[in-house]
Amino acid sequence: MKSLHRPDLFAWSAFDAERNVDFNSVAWIRPEGNVLIDPLPLSEHDWQHLQSLGKTAWIVITNSDHIRASREIAERTGAQIAGPIAEKLSFGVTCDRWLTEGDEIAPGLRVMELHGSKTPGELALLLDQTILITGDLVRAHQADQLMLLPTPKLQDPQAACQSVQRLALLSEIETVLVGDGWSIFRQGHQSLQTLSMVVSLSG
Repeated sequence: MKSLHRPDLFAWSAFDAERNVDFNSVAWIRPEGNVLIDPLPLSEHDWQHLQSLGKTAWIVITNSDHIRASREIAERTGAQIAGPIAEKLSFGVTCDRWLTEGDEIAPGLRVMELHGSKTPGELALLLDQTILITGDLVRAHQADQLMLLPTPKLQDPQAACQSVQRLALLSEIETVLVGDGWSIFRQGHQSLQTLSMVVSLSG
């Protein structure tokens, strides 16, 4: 796994040739039990690395299109799975906990519920007020430039725009770790504000 900008954060990726971007997963390492977000399959090297970092307590899935290898990793690690409550009736994997706006998965990791994406109630995660972790709605197919999920895939473009505007109000955001594409490690708030302006003008 790749070290990120904090010693307790790691990521691993898989290249998607159709979209020409990386799909990303995040591991937050904590003494009380690690949290994996939208986990992709792990190579044997990454399995060994993850095990060396302690017990995995939770797997958080931001939306049903990001189930990825969650079931297999949960079986291997004994981790519990959490997913978006808005998809409870049709989710593709059994969850131990259903998450909605304002929930805390662990101290310091808070849930935001986004609307208008390709799945209902997609989750974004706010870590220590300064790191935003996104699933599908907010992404970056080009370095240093956040973008919205393409309009044909949105269930409700207006609601999606409003969700981005909410994110742009998070003035303490420094980093945006995206599920798809290039993550932003500096001036995350400014990048979200720029995206909010772009989607507002295009709407």
